[in-house]
Amino acid sequence: MLFSTLGLGFLIGMQHATEADHVAAVSSLASRRSGVRAISMHGLFWGIGHTLTLLLVGGTCLVLRTSMPDNVAAQLEFAVGMMLIGLGLHVLYRVWTDKIHFHSHSHGGGRQHFHAHSHKADPTPHAQSNHAHVHAEKLPWRTLIVGLVHGMAGSAALVVLTAATLQSPWWGIAYIVTFGTGTAIGMAVLSAIIAAPITLTARSLTFANRSLQVVIGLATCAIGIRILLETSPQAFAAL
Repeated sequence: MLFSTLGLGFLIGMQHATEADHVAAVSSLASRRSGVRAISMHGLFWGIGHTLTLLLVGGTCLVLRTSMPDNVAAQLEFAVGMMLIGLGLHVLYRVWTDKIHFHSHSHGGGRQHFHAHSHKADPTPHAQSNHAHVHAEKLPWRTLIVGLVHGMAGSAALVVLTAATLQSPWWGIAYIVTFGTGTAIGMAVLSAIIAAPITLTARSLTFANRSLQVVIGLATCAIGIRILLETSPQAFAAL
């Protein structure tokens, strides 16, 4: 029975990844990437951050046999809404200010590569600029931080309530871990799906990709505003 519950937690975690605010956050963070692998990595790191916070907060509640006050949960959700608005505005700002375009260029060794890059603040005319460069492999720490914030709020609180019904806090923590693993994998898979239109537009028209980024930015802001409107009455009721 316990192992079937853990398996159910994994599946629920994968479904949890499809919630609109989660998709919006990862889409806005990955909107300037043009490869499936890079965008999927953002989804995976969001899921890892989400799981770490949920494990810390939820595990503490389970061990201490307590729960988070409703107004505090609403305030955390309000913070998530603010974060989403910030992410959406940042995407729109980048589209407006960065001189982003797509074409093929060479790396060291003569290897050809195709992706987006920006000539923002580059005084050299585009035709004379050097497109040969080396890519530095960087971990998406900003995405991890967004996942950490997301793990403190939202419907993930229901996971803690479900875990609390199990026979011991440690089985509850195991449930949270399997839920978080499902969320991370689900978001990585979903990000690969999100990568398809971003990659396709990157390989066809710069205008199409910029338009897609505008849609992602506006949608992220809209979801953030909706969260603010839904949570502000409870979040600030005691103030």
